[in-house]
Amino acid sequence: MSESKTDIPYGTLDLLILQSLSAMGSMHGYRLARRMEQVSGDQLRLNQGSIYPALIRLEQAGLIRTEWGVSETNRKVKMYSLTRNGIKRLAEEVAKWHETTALVTRFLEAKP
Repeated sequence: MSESKTDIPYGTLDLLILQSLSAMGSMHGYRLARRMEQVSGDQLRLNQGSIYPALIRLEQAGLIRTEWGVSETNRKVKMYSLTRNGIKRLAEEVAKWHETTALVTRFLEAKP
């Protein structure tokens, strides 16, 4: 594990959550946070104060849904999964992300 973890860049947490749910299917919040940290190579730091408000915000926006399930440790947990609107929004956000990173790359590679 890396000694220093970085915070998620502002505005990307929702995208990372939607992508993680798309790739992995339904998950509870703790597992989702740990999976996102794992995929990042342990470069991201996610805590309850960031992941759960984002999940609530995404649910209120109709992009994810919750249902009660059972965790790997046999505990009752809220399971999160994408809605149709979430799948659509994910595609839109991925396209925007690629456009934005291409723009920034042009500036970073510009010669004086």
